[in-house]
Amino acid sequence: MFPSLRRAAVVAAALTAVCASLSAAVPSAGASGSPVRLNEIQAIATHNSYHRELTFAEKDVQRRTDKNFWNLEYSHPSLTTQFEKQKVRGIELDVFPDPQGGLYDEPLVRRDAGLSPLTVAEYQRPGFKVLHWADHDYGTNCVSLRSCLEQVDAWSRQNPGHVTVPVLLELKRTDPAIEVRGGVKSPAWDAAMFAALDAEIREIFSEDRLITPDDIRRPGRTLEQSVLENGWPTLSESRGKVMFMLDNQRDGYRAGAPSLEGKVAFTNSRPGNQDAAFVGWNDPMGANTATIRRMVEQGYFVRTRSDVPFTEAASGATARLEAALASGAQMISTDFPSAGPSGRYGSDYTAELPGGLTVRCNPVNGPQYCLDAHLED
Repeated sequence: MFPSLRRAAVVAAALTAVCASLSAAVPSAGASGSPVRLNEIQAIATHNSYHRELTFAEKDVQRRTDKNFWNLEYSHPSLTTQFEKQKVRGIELDVFPDPQGGLYDEPLVRRDAGLSPLTVAEYQRPGFKVLHWADHDYGTNCVSLRSCLEQVDAWSRQNPGHVTVPVLLELKRTDPAIEVRGGVKSPAWDAAMFAALDAEIREIFSEDRLITPDDIRRPGRTLEQSVLENGWPTLSESRGKVMFMLDNQRDGYRAGAPSLEGKVAFTNSRPGNQDAAFVGWNDPMGANTATIRRMVEQGYFVRTRSDVPFTEAASGATARLEAALASGAQMISTDFPSAGPSGRYGSDYTAELPGGLTVRCNPVNGPQYCLDAHLED
């Protein structure tokens, strides 16, 4: 080999080694080699991530029957678009039981036409439906829970380096006030329904793509003790995964499983309870900022909100967003993750991380060696 070629080969080999070393350092998300954990980061999520406004004709019905109809006027694109275009790394789905299928087919009646055969089939499929308010506010970008989660699954498989995506579930039933006027009545959330919910999630996400309470809890310890003493999985252990949290129905879901043994989802609990790992604390303002910070410092995973319909969108005020960011809550939910939608209310309000980041090192418990640029591959 000529000397010049030999020198070039040596340089190339050295550069390859350096690149490999840098690549190996990325999963740790830090400069010291110590791993960053999934609760030591912060990201923006969407509130009622499935929600779509109704047609003008349907809105006329809403106006006549609901004095607060105005707070239903917001829409989200597909879940995939939220992940890809709006830097969203957390979603919320409202779930209704529909074990026989076809219970919540009000859009088929109201719209009479215009729904695709695929959408009609989703309404008729047994399982769980995703909507805000049966017989009243049912616009959705994914009719069934299965179709919603299949969007998440497809995007996740195409982007396996993403940080863990929390999926907040609010388990709903139909409104008794509408039921007595002839509206549909949903089945109760009971043990069988909770088991069916877990089973449907596991049909879509295998165990190695989920973060569950069983992954956190240590032998002989409660879930809370395990979280506070041993922490959450590292980013490298949890990349490409999702975790589910229940916003409500805590007592029924954890019946017979005080530390959520064998369960898919984490429950919205409070410090001092055996199942306390996830805490929903919607208001980050005032004294709540310090309360959330304290829970984050202790090791809990907290969800809060950066805006409420439609105070911030109308005023452009960012005090709630700033409080949410400063609190260290790992999941900050918004109806306005990108520029544009708030313009209809008279402002340019947008809930984003500083610097337009998709995910950042947590300002409260993020290690000093945490690097924003290394958090997501």
